[in-house]
Amino acid sequence: MAKTSAPKPVPELSFEQALDELDALVRRMEAGELSLDDAVAAYRRGAELARHCQGKLAVAEQEIRKLDGDMLTPLDPGQLRGP
Repeated sequence: MAKTSAPKPVPELSFEQALDELDALVRRMEAGELSLDDAVAAYRRGAELARHCQGKLAVAEQEIRKLDGDMLTPLDPGQLRGP
């Protein structure tokens, strides 16, 4: 990987930032633009980014489940009839 500036620590990245960086790394690796050493470093960074994204998604899923609570339970057909 080219050393233009130190990459931001993965834990400080938003989900979107991490996903964008991961996409860019994959594209560079697939294009064969990296030396072996750079490819290994990119793979390490990519694995860390992927774990970060998975963690963010898991937290979001838990929050959604908590917010939904009982809202996703099936309705009793009797509740659909008017008075």
